[in-house]
Order: sequence, then C-alpha cells, then structure tokens
Amino acid sequence: MSRRYPPVSIIGAPTDIGAGDRGARLGPEALRIAGLGEALVARGIDVVDRGNLDGPRNPWLAPVDGYRHLAEVVEWNRLAMEAVGAELRAGRMPILLGGDHCLGLGSITAVARHCRDAGKQLRVLWLDAHADFNTHEVTPSGNVHGMPVACLCGMGPRELTHLGGDAPAIDPAVIRQIGIRSVDEGEKRLVKEYGLDVYDMRYIDEVGMRAAMEEALDGIDDNTHLHVSFDVDFLDPSVAPGVGTTVPGGPNYREASLVMEMIADTGRMGSLDIMELNPILDANNATALVAVDLVESLFGKSTLMRD
Repeated sequence: MSRRYPPVSIIGAPTDIGAGDRGARLGPEALRIAGLGEALVARGIDVVDRGNLDGPRNPWLAPVDGYRHLAEVVEWNRLAMEAVGAELRAGRMPILLGGDHCLGLGSITAVARHCRDAGKQLRVLWLDAHADFNTHEVTPSGNVHGMPVACLCGMGPRELTHLGGDAPAIDPAVIRQIGIRSVDEGEKRLVKEYGLDVYDMRYIDEVGMRAAMEEALDGIDDNTHLHVSFDVDFLDPSVAPGVGTTVPGGPNYREASLVMEMIADTGRMGSLDIMELNPILDANNATALVAVDLVESLFGKSTLMRD
C-alpha cells in the first residue's frame, strides 16, 4: 500500500431506537463477525475496537408529539457524538457501526465541531436510498431515522438540533446525497427549499456513476475532512437484502465499488458511519460481508495497483 491511513477506531452503537423495525441493533456484531476489523488490519491499518456504546433500551412505543422515543434518541446520539469526538481529538479515524441512521446526527455533529476547531472544510457524503430530511409535520411514523439530515440542518426538536450546543450543526451546502430514490412528498419540498445537493438514481442513470461522483467530490482539497455516512440500503436489495427499508433500483455491486474507490482516491476520508444493517432480515450474513468488502474499497482495495 502506498497510501497511509490514520489509525482507526471501531465504535459499536447497537440500537434500533430511531427505526421502525427491530434488528438494526445487531448490526455492529454482524459487521464484526463478517471480519471488518481483520480486513482493515490486513490492509496495514492500525485498528482498535472500542466495543459498544451502552444506551437506553428501545421501549417500542408510539410517537409522542410526532417523534418516537425522543429522549432515548437524544441519549444515543449524545453517546455517539462524544465517542466520535474523542477519537477525532486523539487523531484517530472513527468508524461508527449502527444501529439505525438516526445516529448519523450524533456522529456528524461531532465531526462538524472537529472541523470548526481544526479549521477544516467539511464535506459529507450521504450514501442512502432516502434523503432523511423529514420532520414530524411531513411523516406520520415519527421514526427519527428518517430525520437526521433535517436535524443537522436545524429542523426538528431542539434536543436534537442543538445536540452539540449550536444550531444548525452543518450548512446544507456541505452535504452530497448519493443514490436517493425514496423521498416523501412533503420531504421533497423541504429538500428543494434547503437546496440539498442530491444525486438521485435518475440522475445517476442519465450521466453515470462516475460523472455523478466527480461532481459530488468536486472542490475537495487538502484542507477537507470527508465524512462518509453509509446506509446499507444505499445498495440495491439484490445486493444487500439485510436492511429494514429496502428500495429497489439502487446501485449494483460494481457501481457501489466505484463510489468507494473514488472516495478512496481523494485520500481525504476522515470518518465513517455504517448504518442500518439488520441481520435478522439477512441471509447468512451476506449483506454484512458485502458491506465489509465495500469498506475495504474505501481503504484502497482495487482490482489493480493504482497511483
């Protein structure tokens, strides 16, 4: 390997507190069983597994004032924020294993604070089938895993929008959403109003994944901290069935590999989320194995040695 990566810390966040289906809390162990740590060590990376965060259990209650399990969601995101922030301050690359994608709120809040303190430019790649830009006014479920991007941009309950003390945690201009193909009607209006940069599957079909990724990565330089928030439902269900919110028509294995390889080519990835893996809905841990394979590509694995 010619490229050097910072030391990596794996952090498990075993909760489905923001989801509508049980099982994402088992995701961290499924990724470990699939060999995530060993795969990174084999690539010459210093890896420490910090174990799992220990947050409140999921009470599986109905929404209250439009939000399910708000107090528990806040606590899990506080734990994620503190754990990710601690690794960044120590000069390590945090990899947060979900768990459902509401945890992206805590993770990215920590990364945004780190970038402000370090004088870095932040770029967030949100790899997902969903925009996750809902509010309680536009979604009946109240499931917060459909709301983290909105909360990061300042929309939502104060407990989440001000998780890191200030709001909004990020400017919508720092986000690039890739692979989107399921957006609620009210959510579409908010996406347009806030000017999110969305590379949906129609656009990817029209211009190709390479061109879409070139646009999404444009402007990244040596002063950029690139955060990748990888929801496994980004992938087509034929590739990754082990998620609770499958949407047909997503990137295939080769397209997803290209995404990861192009991210690796920037050399700027500084933090990573792997979210929404639900082994209860999987077969023989196949989705976790695919996810680990793609993460290897984020760390430089390719068919041939490339400069």
